[in-house]
Amino acid sequence: MRPDQPARDGYADRMADTPPGASLPPSPTAPALPPSGGAGPRMPLRRLGWRRALVLAGTVLFIAACALFMVFTLGENLGVEALLIGVVAAILPVPVLVGCFLWLDRYEPEPLKYLIFCFAWGAFVSTAASLTVNEFSAGLFEDWGLPTALTAVLVAPFIEELTKALGPILLLIFRRREISGITDALVYCGLSAIGFAMVENILYLGGYGYASGVERYGPATGTQQVIAIFIVRILLFGFAHPLFTSMTGVGLGIAARAADRWVRVLAPLAGLLLAMMLHGLWNLLPTLTQATGQTLIMLYGFIGVMVPVFFGMVGLAVWLRAWEGRLTERTLPDYVRAGWLTPPEVAALSSLGRRHAARVWAKRVAGDGGLKAMRGYQFAATRLALLRDGALRGLDQRPADRERTAREERELLEAIGAYRSFFVGRDPQVPVGIWDGQRYHLRFPDGTQRSVEAPDEPVVPIPVVLVPPPPPPPAGFGPPGWYGQRPPAPWPPGHH
Repeated sequence: MRPDQPARDGYADRMADTPPGASLPPSPTAPALPPSGGAGPRMPLRRLGWRRALVLAGTVLFIAACALFMVFTLGENLGVEALLIGVVAAILPVPVLVGCFLWLDRYEPEPLKYLIFCFAWGAFVSTAASLTVNEFSAGLFEDWGLPTALTAVLVAPFIEELTKALGPILLLIFRRREISGITDALVYCGLSAIGFAMVENILYLGGYGYASGVERYGPATGTQQVIAIFIVRILLFGFAHPLFTSMTGVGLGIAARAADRWVRVLAPLAGLLLAMMLHGLWNLLPTLTQATGQTLIMLYGFIGVMVPVFFGMVGLAVWLRAWEGRLTERTLPDYVRAGWLTPPEVAALSSLGRRHAARVWAKRVAGDGGLKAMRGYQFAATRLALLRDGALRGLDQRPADRERTAREERELLEAIGAYRSFFVGRDPQVPVGIWDGQRYHLRFPDGTQRSVEAPDEPVVPIPVVLVPPPPPPPAGFGPPGWYGQRPPAPWPPGHH
């Protein structure tokens, strides 16, 4: 794609003012192979200090204590047999639901430890707190002569949504950089809700299903009730808890990408309030249906409210997933102008299809090491785009935050260069080339060399050797410290 030619998607007009390279680039040569026997380069790891280790240990112990409380409480109320049946039936849909949320996060997968934290938080901490508060509230309503069914409408939606969201909220407060947008927040909140729903389903399937059926008519009836509850609660309405908590996720994602302090506070509160209201409406429908005997109430509420909200949220999540891919096209051209990336590298990141094609190519030319390096390269480039976008939005308001952003940016750029060395120049079917900011200088197998203009449409991938470090970009091009001097390429031109 020519840097000076407008494109339909506005990609090329952001590629102007690319610092030119040498007027007569030297003949390019294939880079030396990376050291054999080692895996691809790794992203920089954060050092685990004693404070972080202490917080981590305390968090694990707290969640483990809540898990033991829930196992003891459910086992005492349901019995061992009903508990085991409820666990097996409740776990069945979990991989499918988790896979749906992880599918949304393919551009920039979240750290596994935080995904496990949110799932465990919803499964044990949120359920333990909600069960305690709901039972206490039901006792109060009974003492006051009020129907205990009011607990499901007036208490459960508030305590359950608050406790489910508290885990992702803690991540936003103490690990704000791990929530880079609405997609990340949806994933974290969704996993917390899936964990909560799993444990709640154990209570319904094992208690209200199997245990009550066995107590009345025997094991056959208990099995039938488990199947019936499984169909209704999981196959038909298994999306309910993730849908409610996703409202909070939207608010948290907006807060994570907002520089205004009021937006950071009000957006999560608005999302949490909407989640509580939607949850309360969901619990109100069967309550009214049972009280009035009018089944149409449940039908109208489900079709008229819940189904449109569900499909609206699915559409939003899919759109946000595509937006995260397009973010690289909007943000990374800054690094093309600074000489760190080339236009086809940016184009190769713009969709999952192109990313898959790049991984297939990297494996073909460099084996498993090239495949791992391409995955790491794509992850680092996406992180870099999100980091740059946050800096342009003014998220780093404190000097310490700006220094940390500059440091992370430098680490990501160095990681991108290291990953690139595993697959660039390895394809015998592609001539080795140098990108000088305006055109490609290609050397063909017969020894001839010619200059080639960038194509109108990006050819993906075009692995090239970058020219020697260009001059620093003009003042005001980016936040202070974002550019700096580019380190040498993994292989300087002419190196054998």
